[in-house]
Amino acid sequence: MKILLLTQWFDPEPTFKGLLFAQALRDLGHDVEVLTGFPNYPGGNVYKGYKISFYQKEIMDGIVIHRVPLYPSHDGSALKRVFNYASFAVSSTILGILKTKNIDVIYSYHPPLTTSLSALVLGFLKRVPFIVDVQDLWPDTLKATGMLNNGKVLSIVDRLCNFVYRQSSKIVVLSPGFKSRLISRGVSEKKVEIIFNWCNEEALINSEECAVKLPDNGNLNLLFAGNLGFAQGLPAIIGAAEILQMKGIKVNIVFLGDGVSKSQAETSSIEKELSNVFFLPRVPMKQVGTLLSAADILLVHLTDDELFRITIPSRTQAYLAVGKPIVMGVMGDAANLIAESGSGVTCKPNCSGSLADSIENIATKSNDERKLMGDNGKHFYSKYLSLNKGVERFEKVFKEVV
Repeated sequence: MKILLLTQWFDPEPTFKGLLFAQALRDLGHDVEVLTGFPNYPGGNVYKGYKISFYQKEIMDGIVIHRVPLYPSHDGSALKRVFNYASFAVSSTILGILKTKNIDVIYSYHPPLTTSLSALVLGFLKRVPFIVDVQDLWPDTLKATGMLNNGKVLSIVDRLCNFVYRQSSKIVVLSPGFKSRLISRGVSEKKVEIIFNWCNEEALINSEECAVKLPDNGNLNLLFAGNLGFAQGLPAIIGAAEILQMKGIKVNIVFLGDGVSKSQAETSSIEKELSNVFFLPRVPMKQVGTLLSAADILLVHLTDDELFRITIPSRTQAYLAVGKPIVMGVMGDAANLIAESGSGVTCKPNCSGSLADSIENIATKSNDERKLMGDNGKHFYSKYLSLNKGVERFEKVFKEVV
């Protein structure tokens, strides 16, 4: 079977379904090609070694990559973001027609929606089915994040999404909540498949030594790694650290990464005179695994939003795979995974008291009890969420529609 992966983001850009996905499908005996743009995410600057041109063919580990031009931009300008999405949709459609041959099925990674529109046109012209992998529920996410607030435009996006869903052969979603939401929009239940995301297993397994170290003061280290933005609810985490310090619970709250909320969190921890809060700079993905493995407890936390209750934050899979006890500060599907796997405890999101209680719960357990939680998570990841399990499910979906 010849599979075309149509995605605006691909290696060397950070992406869930990139080269590892293509390699895994290839290793199952399929012919895989990729139609993507010139790498510029997340900064909006074209990566070193690349220059935007009309077309570039690249070979990565024997896999053909068709790179097409786009307008590189990922800043806060809605207009520039529209140009970024639309330019790739147009160029991938035109050059997809010209450069891709003898395709059996098209896989489309969403977001953005425009990628799926390109897949729809290519599928129609080449008379092949296309599958949409929905990672963000548009227009819900656009509204929730403040990226788009115009009611009329949101309505247009909603109608376009529903049109794509109707025309697609299958829709893959990352959680049960996503499936329920699509069914409530009129999508046939038989059309929607749940395939959980996996983590970057290669980066975790082959993690590099890191110059940045966790605190070594005799306390347990709870690590919160990744984006430090508004959605992550940092004020509630700082509040939990204050409660833990007042109670004399020997746990460090360690933030790893950057984001728009980091500066305010640093200021708040200084004002509260918290000696149990530490901020570490962002490190390369290949070094993150070293720090995750060195931590005693791992934290996932988001503010309480209806949309977050049906999603599973990407760091969840990495935390499970690395085999450490988890505090899950997200309601819904993500909390259900932790409960089902026995890999940690859950708490109310954006609630300092609940978070502090959950951290204390794990911190006061024995080393053996914490190890059992971590082992449970690692086993659960391997059995249900790993790259191999996910690719097997995708292969089955592809075969169903071809």
